[in-house]
Amino acid sequence: MLLFTKIINMRKTYLFLIVAFVMVIVTSCSPKREVRRIDTEQQVDLSGRWNDTDSRMVADALMDQVLHARWLEEFKQQHNGERPILIVGLVRNKSHEHINSETFIKDIEKAIIKDGSARLVQAGSQRDALRNERADQQDFASSKTAKQWGLELGADFMLQGNINSIVDQYRDEKVVYYQVNLELSNLETNEIVWIGDKKIKKFIEN
Repeated sequence: MLLFTKIINMRKTYLFLIVAFVMVIVTSCSPKREVRRIDTEQQVDLSGRWNDTDSRMVADALMDQVLHARWLEEFKQQHNGERPILIVGLVRNKSHEHINSETFIKDIEKAIIKDGSARLVQAGSQRDALRNERADQQDFASSKTAKQWGLELGADFMLQGNINSIVDQYRDEKVVYYQVNLELSNLETNEIVWIGDKKIKKFIEN
């Protein structure tokens, strides 16, 4: 019985040593992950999918188009040089991959404010949050500081569009084509005053 117990214990010891040896080998052979801080403006393309660089580049290009088109000068001439008020509506993702359209919309809004040719008002949930805060002020803020109702800026034009893509793949090579279309519409008349697009094509080789 004692001999049998010793044999069992020896087997357990050997098994433990083998498992520990295998774990050491696997750990030493696995690649080490390295993380470095890089400039947020640096262009990095790891997967070939839509990324932050594409979003900024497309937004800047399209805003350069829309804010230097004929409709803007015509509006200023009709309104004593006043800047038009824009609101950014939906930009639908119709591409083959997941794209955070909210990030793209924010890039558009930043480009509008940076250019300064037009004024920008909030849309969607952000606008609702402002209205909720204004409603709270009526009950909880002093009469001198509570903001009044009915003084919001009404937008003159709405910008909206979609993101499309086409994928062409053969074996280990792939071409991904993106096209972002935007339209600017007069909110009072529904007239489309501007249409623009920006295209990106990527060649990916595995």
